[in-house]
Amino acid sequence: MPRILIAECKQEVSTFNPVLSGYADFTMRHGQALLDYHRGVRSEVGGALSVFDATPGLELVPACSAHFITSGGTLADAAFSRIAGELLASIKAAPPVDGIYFSLHGAMATENEGDPEGWLLAETRKIVGERVPIVISLDLHGILTDRMLEHSDAAVAFHTYPHVDFFETGARAARLLLRILAGEVKPVTAKVTVPALVRGDELITETGFIRHAVNAAKAIEQSPGGLSAAMMWGNPFTDVPALASNSFVVTDNDAARAKREALRIANLFWEHHEKMQVPLTSLADAARITTENKSGTVVLVDAADATSSGASGDSNAILRALLEAGYRGSALIPIVDPGAVDAAFSVGVGHTVKTTVGGALDRGRFTPLPIEGRVRMLSDGWFHSETTRELWQAGRTAVIQSGGFTLIVTSRAVSLYDRALFLAHGLDPRHFGAVVVKSPHCEEHMFKAWAARYVDVDAPGSTSANLLSLGHTRCARPMFPLDERVSFEPVATLFRRAR
Repeated sequence: MPRILIAECKQEVSTFNPVLSGYADFTMRHGQALLDYHRGVRSEVGGALSVFDATPGLELVPACSAHFITSGGTLADAAFSRIAGELLASIKAAPPVDGIYFSLHGAMATENEGDPEGWLLAETRKIVGERVPIVISLDLHGILTDRMLEHSDAAVAFHTYPHVDFFETGARAARLLLRILAGEVKPVTAKVTVPALVRGDELITETGFIRHAVNAAKAIEQSPGGLSAAMMWGNPFTDVPALASNSFVVTDNDAARAKREALRIANLFWEHHEKMQVPLTSLADAARITTENKSGTVVLVDAADATSSGASGDSNAILRALLEAGYRGSALIPIVDPGAVDAAFSVGVGHTVKTTVGGALDRGRFTPLPIEGRVRMLSDGWFHSETTRELWQAGRTAVIQSGGFTLIVTSRAVSLYDRALFLAHGLDPRHFGAVVVKSPHCEEHMFKAWAARYVDVDAPGSTSANLLSLGHTRCARPMFPLDERVSFEPVATLFRRAR
């Protein structure tokens, strides 16, 4: 009976967020708890389990899952040491296994390790040896390093942005691992690194120019001998030495085809890369547009404070701009501020609270803003994601009404790439004159399809699409758009594990 080990370690960071992530920012699940949780959600591990559970004669060996509560700042070395220690100890304690499925993100970074995922895979190899096949799944915002590919047999990555194929990606990885175990295929991988950091609507995989590269990758996967392929454009806010965009192709023992196809995908990406930037609207103009709007909802996209990309979530820049513009309508705004939440809990629902909001974490960019308002709701901050149904934790949460502004104030950052935080607290964005969305892209039906105006705001923040404002110091240069006249001379690197 073949044994398959299941492991997970996922976090995406912004190294421009000054607040370090810690051990408490992860949910740790061991053994059976890992399986029980993921069988009930639409995650990558959930997708893999759906395949494994339907395959007779397999024994699953759950190791450890370290899953970020949301993205955040650079992971503290001590926290990573503890997380990695638990994860590797669970692998050492497992019985001998025939294969491993490892769910990763790809954009982790610690204070002194720019490639934690590659390090974990190398350490896993030391434990299980060179002959046990390892298949990894990755977010397309991951930074694909040589070390990741050197210590795994194959990679599988998302094909959608906004992401809707978490479950399907895990299922693809599981099916590939089973084919390797059965001796049906012998993976060989080619990778091409592209010196470009990109953002914007053209990265929406259904409609943007990125679709040409993504569709090519999907077609390769669906063809005879094509095992996996993807275009990964990384996380521009994880400033590490390997930061770049990458194409990769995995074929069944066909190195020439893997190189040829990886080069083709990379060239399709490079052909359109200059279009993959975001036209931004100044804070003052965004506030004016909102103030002048007469009907419907203005969606103000504050991607610079996108918690799902690693920002702190405590920006009050748009709130301040609306106040300064004399906006008299209604607005729904999420913000992270544990002190303001404490103040609201101390007075209770229905009572008036005087506090400050914003600038509680990223104090170099944001200054606390004094407010007075009525506490409308208090909660424990636990709710289910609208997208995957995973359980998310925002910490103690307060809804504060200050004039026309409804502030949903959380104690900790939580992903905002869907409407779950709003809806869980009885707040429908359609019922407001303006709503601040702290995510670069959500599924279209969530906001964009019905917005009266949809405005990408040039606000400060550690995940700003204005990449020149961030100050990259570690990634390779020259790099588009950080430098002028960047050239691309495509080179395909091969990875194949000896058997």
